[in-house]
Amino acid sequence: MALTPLDIHNKEFGRSFRGYDEDQVNEFLDQIIKDYEANIRENKDLQNQLAAIQERLNHFSSIEETLSKTIIVAQEAADELRSNSKKEAQLIIKEAEKNADRIINESLTKSRKISVEIEELKKQASIYRTRFRTLLEAQLELLGQEDWNAMERIEIEQA
Repeated sequence: MALTPLDIHNKEFGRSFRGYDEDQVNEFLDQIIKDYEANIRENKDLQNQLAAIQERLNHFSSIEETLSKTIIVAQEAADELRSNSKKEAQLIIKEAEKNADRIINESLTKSRKISVEIEELKKQASIYRTRFRTLLEAQLELLGQEDWNAMERIEIEQA
């Protein structure tokens, strides 16, 4: 059990013949009491400071742990966002490629249809030209026949 200043103060020494000077012993004990009290106060102050520092350390450790968790959560969120962005970009690219293929296929189909229509129109124009030429040749041939010349003579004679 530790001594207290009161224990030192109340300590009584037996008297003996030719013992120490009582006043010097009392003075020395008083000095010990003062130093001992100062040491106890200083010890209590240091313990209080240590407790406060320990509390702050615990607080900062808690903050550090919270920050670490926050950083991890933020990193995971960033990774997930990056992953989702890549997936979305890939979907957009695939959709764009699909639309491009559809547009190209529609354009090719329209182009083929127009080519077929152009060929059909060329055939019809060729047929029309051939028929018109045939008609003109038939008319010219008709005009060149003897019967036509005879009709002209009859008309002239009747007039």
